[in-house]
Amino acid sequence: MSRSSPVIPRDRAAPTARGLFSRAGVFRLKPVDSSEAESADGLRRTMGLWQLVALSLGGLVGAGVFSLAGVVAHDDAGPGVMLSFLIAIIASSAAALCYAEFAGTIPKAGSAYTYSYAALGEVVGWAIGWDLLLEYTAIVAVVAIAVSGYFSYILERIGIDLPNWMLGAPGTGPGHKVDLFAALLCLLLAFVLSRGTKESARFETVLVVVKLGIIALVVVAGAFHLSAGNYSPFLPFGIGGAFTGAATAFFAVYGYDAMSAAAEESAEAKKVLPKAIMISLGIATVIYLLVCLVLLGMQNYRDIDVHSPFSGALGAVGLGGLGIVVAVGAIIGITTSAFANMMAVSRVWYSMSRDGLLPRYFARNHPRRHVPTRVIRPVGVGSALIAGFLPIREAADLTNIGILVAFAVVAVAVVVLRRTRPDLPRAFRTPLVPLVPAVGVAFSLWLISNLDTVTWLRFAVWMVIGLVVYGLFGFRNSAENRPRTDEEEHLR
Repeated sequence: MSRSSPVIPRDRAAPTARGLFSRAGVFRLKPVDSSEAESADGLRRTMGLWQLVALSLGGLVGAGVFSLAGVVAHDDAGPGVMLSFLIAIIASSAAALCYAEFAGTIPKAGSAYTYSYAALGEVVGWAIGWDLLLEYTAIVAVVAIAVSGYFSYILERIGIDLPNWMLGAPGTGPGHKVDLFAALLCLLLAFVLSRGTKESARFETVLVVVKLGIIALVVVAGAFHLSAGNYSPFLPFGIGGAFTGAATAFFAVYGYDAMSAAAEESAEAKKVLPKAIMISLGIATVIYLLVCLVLLGMQNYRDIDVHSPFSGALGAVGLGGLGIVVAVGAIIGITTSAFANMMAVSRVWYSMSRDGLLPRYFARNHPRRHVPTRVIRPVGVGSALIAGFLPIREAADLTNIGILVAFAVVAVAVVVLRRTRPDLPRAFRTPLVPLVPAVGVAFSLWLISNLDTVTWLRFAVWMVIGLVVYGLFGFRNSAENRPRTDEEEHLR
């Protein structure tokens, strides 16, 4: 192009078919080196290492301990739930190493959305971001449903009977029409999150400490009431049941993903984010294996109450009083998981809006609290609707397929970015590349294959809707759909 030639903005140019699927089209890359400019728009870096660890543990150790472990044991794996969680943790660890590299290289809001956008192109980033909007919102709902189960357990034990219509989603019990408590909890969390990052992080840290204390109490008390007969047969549903259970249990062991979405609100992000990911996953691994060992040792898998597994198991061995304490603590503790994931979905949505792929209206922070309240409110309403009207198992499976896809894409993105940008400074490097990413991809695809057809169909419908939205809005309004200066091209 000559000096006198006009510059035609890409949103007005009609790209050829070849150009559409090029680095100037749907595969254009988000610049890796623009974090300082983006962070200047209102988000505040207030969280240190241990607040990040607490946020990660809030997502990692929640419904998986107090509810999902019992569901998987009862429905899929029996005592082999320990194997289910171990499989899920191995898959999660491979992905965690990939996330740690990206967190130390691109410490921006958005997590897997931002990583895939920077390494694989805009349409891939859009697909993962759109995916995460549904998945994180569903996670909040799943956790709220788990809390609701323990709340119902407490009310029943103290002699309070509530109308059946408000105790669960349609189809989960006689007369059930809505899980009212779960829906209200989602709205309450949205209110707390809108108060500000610093205040919310303190709230989360306190609840995590309470939760870990309760888990320690359960493990120690339950260890004195184990029966070897409850572990036999170890795999009543066969090895296939353990793998099926792992696909659902995977929901419980990726909270670090939610934490990485808040990268722009952490001090010394490149240094502390990788550490927080590895520390929190190590702690969570120990907790899950101990919890599964004690739960299945106290009560036969056939007799587990899927609504409040630990309270029921403790009651079965004569520790009913402690069961109520655990139920109260579970309500407090599981809430941290919902909180971490609600923060994550709000930051993904915010990041996509800032990039122009969703309306920029949502990328404006509250002028005093410096949080994206315009996003938090609809997230609260959306999660409340899912929590109120969808059974926990269906919501958990819907969550897993999207997160597993995101994990596979991030693993691939690590390998691609190593080749395309070997010059980037990396605070943490995933070991044994490409072997570790390949393990993460293989496990993710295997676990996806164990999910049912209905889950696949729901996910496919959501993704088709997302591609339509991208074609009609995101592609033309993207921040990357404009002429670039020579300096910006160099940064790419």
